[in-house]
Amino acid sequence: MENAEWQEQLGRELYGADFEFSRFPVRDSGRRGLLGYTDAITPSLVFSAYLQGIFPWYNEDEGDPVLWWCPDPRFVLPADELHVPRSIDRFLKHTPYTYTMDKAFPDVMRGCSAMERPGQDGTWIGRQMLDVYCSLAERGIAHSVEAWHDGRLAGGLYGVLIGQTFCGESMFTVEDNSSKSAFVLFARAFVKCGGRLIDSQVYTDNMARYGARNISRTAFLRMESTLLAGKLSGNLRGTFEGTK
Repeated sequence: MENAEWQEQLGRELYGADFEFSRFPVRDSGRRGLLGYTDAITPSLVFSAYLQGIFPWYNEDEGDPVLWWCPDPRFVLPADELHVPRSIDRFLKHTPYTYTMDKAFPDVMRGCSAMERPGQDGTWIGRQMLDVYCSLAERGIAHSVEAWHDGRLAGGLYGVLIGQTFCGESMFTVEDNSSKSAFVLFARAFVKCGGRLIDSQVYTDNMARYGARNISRTAFLRMESTLLAGKLSGNLRGTFEGTK
């Protein structure tokens, strides 16, 4: 990670000529992977962070500065090791949902923001985060996956796709098994198109059931240095929407 030239070049290729690369230090802060903070957050800054295995996570509603993280260990799912629980496999054979990709990105983010989560007071998805990730979605960098039922959004997920790595950010559920089934279909399509790694950042019970595991930050950054610059071998959206 010492030489950032490839990251800056890749950033311009994917983001556009107006990309401004910002170099983040990756070090052991002794605070569970917290690297530092900034007063502002911009799409270029966030994309620079992802190119270095870093992501923003802070509480905008409480007036926190923008906190930047690179956890050690890192919780990841090698895409070809996806484990699908039998209950979801059975559900998918008779799913009532219609699945799409990138049809309602802002609504998916709002759904994730409104989702109540045990042990959490409030949400990290505030107005600033919504604006930044919607901007990345407009540039084809951030993506959403939707599950629809009778014309209404029943659940979904969103994240950032760079090369052969998908950085999952959040998911929400209104109706049973909506986001779970959407994730499984997405992960299967991702593998078919040459996707290699799904980054879950930190441990969650939900991702553990699919086979995600902890690896060292050093191992994660080494993997990313290859996978971010890789290419998918197929049309991910077309493959995903053709799975059901």
